[in-house]
Amino acid sequence: MSTPQRFRALGDRVVGPGRPVYVTGEIGINHNGDIENAYKLIDAAAEAGCDAVKFQKRTPEICTPRDQWDIMRDTPWGRMSYIDYRHRVEFGEDEYRAIDAYCKKAGIAWFASPWDEEAVAFLEKFEVPAYKVASASLTDDDLLRAMRATGRSVILSTGMSTPKQIRHAVEVLGSENIVLCHATSTYPAKAEELNLRMIHTLQAEFPNVPIGYSGHETGLQTTLAAVALGAVFVERHITLDRAMWGSDQAASVEPQGLQRLVRDIRTIEASLGDGIKKVYDSELAPMAKLRRVKGVVAEADEAGAEREPVGV
Repeated sequence: MSTPQRFRALGDRVVGPGRPVYVTGEIGINHNGDIENAYKLIDAAAEAGCDAVKFQKRTPEICTPRDQWDIMRDTPWGRMSYIDYRHRVEFGEDEYRAIDAYCKKAGIAWFASPWDEEAVAFLEKFEVPAYKVASASLTDDDLLRAMRATGRSVILSTGMSTPKQIRHAVEVLGSENIVLCHATSTYPAKAEELNLRMIHTLQAEFPNVPIGYSGHETGLQTTLAAVALGAVFVERHITLDRAMWGSDQAASVEPQGLQRLVRDIRTIEASLGDGIKKVYDSELAPMAKLRRVKGVVAEADEAGAEREPVGV
């Protein structure tokens, strides 16, 4: 699909200013390796009106430092080595085939954050609409090049990164096919560390790139503020229960909150308008009733002729 500057194709959707905000429910590994949990989270996202759900895909032997493999830890499934735990919460091809079919049936897109180059090759078995670069992977040039080589759109989160690192990552990926997301990589993130005005900073520095927001805070207000500030893509972690096992659960949104979030995003984007001042038809009756002085400045119509103020 050919799209103009500052617009990107994510599957059959176009993301950019003036378009509906693309809302992604980040499942990540909040499914805890249970496909039934994944189905329930997909259902919650679809029912809330999300455009997509996102997972995380790792090759455990690559992404887990070798000196961490044999460290034992307590888990809901008993005491096991860290490498065994990483495998326990990782889905393989059979599960992703099932997820792919389930999302098609639910009418919602899915994609993933690959954490290594083998994971990119794995995900290429599926027609995902995009790839997501986790903030932790922003400095992994080889991984970025592997995603760029697929030709798919790439969504880049910028948490825990300096402006110089962000500029370098954009250069490696190429600015023509990315969505850039402001993020703060604390789980959960404090309101005073969200720095939402970075959305405007990124818009100014990368004028040909659509800017989004990946949030890890608790509550919904600040994500809604990001939309009001111009974010055209929004991602929030989602969970069935914030008390569940897992490092991302506490910074996630439960199903009822997700419904409110998507509802309020749609209200905000409808209310933002185009920035051109106009007198609405619905204002004519109040104008006739309430405006005592008609005004001395006449309006000019499109042909340049003078006309009386609207409502006279």
